[in-house]
Amino acid sequence: MASTTEVEGFAVRHKSFGDMDCPTAQALDQVGEWWSLLVVRDALHGLTRFDEFQRSLGISPNSLTRRLTELVDAGLLVRRRYQERPPRDEYVLTDRGRDLQPVVEAMAAWGRRHADRQGAVRLVDAATGQVADPVLVDRRTGKPITPDEFRYAATERAHPAKRDRLPPAPA
Repeated sequence: MASTTEVEGFAVRHKSFGDMDCPTAQALDQVGEWWSLLVVRDALHGLTRFDEFQRSLGISPNSLTRRLTELVDAGLLVRRRYQERPPRDEYVLTDRGRDLQPVVEAMAAWGRRHADRQGAVRLVDAATGQVADPVLVDRRTGKPITPDEFRYAATERAHPAKRDRLPPAPA
């Protein structure tokens, strides 16, 4: 799927990464347009209605309509009618959309650390109210993913440039 961005009133299409054999490229193909992750972030914060997203993001109605349609088409949001006259819909995260929470939180943590922005909304422990400090951990061992503890390895499907540079991955 190619995505679009509005630049000075014109829709600009971006190349699709659909043919790339890379999970990062596949994810970017669905949520790589910058407004898309911000819509997901706002949905994680509980926003569901068009006007809520528009007020929060300051995005044009046309751009927001495109983003919501693309997120629904990608299975990250579901559109639900909440009013018949006039017809009004809300947009609710699917399980697939909620699975982006660690990605959104990792980006927010990076922004707090490196872009010097603390943000207006913080992730807190539901039981204690303590502010969370998210880290990426290996599900099998519980170890934090750091460059000292983990490395990349190339499968046989990796691009030759990567197979030349990286050690082989276990089968």
